[in-house]
Amino acid sequence: MMDEREEDDDEEAWLQLRPVEPLPSQCCGSGCSPCVFDLYNQDLARWEAARARKDRSLLRGKESQSCPSELSPETFLAFRISAMEKLTEDTYRVQFALPGNSQLGLWPGQHLILRGIVDGLEIQRAYTPISPANAKGYFEVLIKHGELLMLAAGTGLAPMVPILHSITDNADDETFVTLVSCFKTFEGIYLKTFLEEQARFWNIRTFFVLSQESSPEQLPWSYREKTRFGRLAQDLVEELVGSCRRKPFALVCGSAEFTKDMARCLLRAGLDEDSYFLF
Repeated sequence: MMDEREEDDDEEAWLQLRPVEPLPSQCCGSGCSPCVFDLYNQDLARWEAARARKDRSLLRGKESQSCPSELSPETFLAFRISAMEKLTEDTYRVQFALPGNSQLGLWPGQHLILRGIVDGLEIQRAYTPISPANAKGYFEVLIKHGELLMLAAGTGLAPMVPILHSITDNADDETFVTLVSCFKTFEGIYLKTFLEEQARFWNIRTFFVLSQESSPEQLPWSYREKTRFGRLAQDLVEELVGSCRRKPFALVCGSAEFTKDMARCLLRAGLDEDSYFLF
């Protein structure tokens, strides 16, 4: 049996320790700093230095803490799955434990990168936590496939953005999304360019509801067919749910009154309480 020094000298053993370069689809495309490729280059530089000095102890710097107290933008940290709930046929709510009563420390709409090994392959995706920002001792993410119905009012659009990014930036993700954005006026619509770009994807539908507009003639042609006037109400929610190819999982974000109204509308439209999430 080779001793540790002889093993370190073995070329094949070192090659097995070499970091795996991320696939293009593993980058969420949101301009993260550092990006997954930045992290890969850091790990690669550490590996090359350790290999040159034939010292495996230099690789220990990339090992994650088993029970971190806060996120680090420089490295991946290990979290323990404390609970997993199957919400629909292909949608899961996964809860990760945080030490003590610590908090994740992300602002609403921010996302994190989760990495794991599935069937021997490294999978890496961007997820927006769905747990309350002030949740203590845990955080939750929604791991979904299938179909999503997003209902957002005003700044409630914010947490939907990274979720859309994570879907459209991954060519293998066939999640179908219907996004309904509610604003007072056409001029008040946030992120028009981003939403127009997203609507070009085959699996993304966008609709708008304007509460203080009433004339489609004042809108650009590209918005007239996908814009409704007034408030998002029961009839339109039922129409949206009915137009989905399969029973959707709904994400709702807006004012307290808006989320309460949408929860009631979704229940009347045939969705169960475990088939929607209120931010």
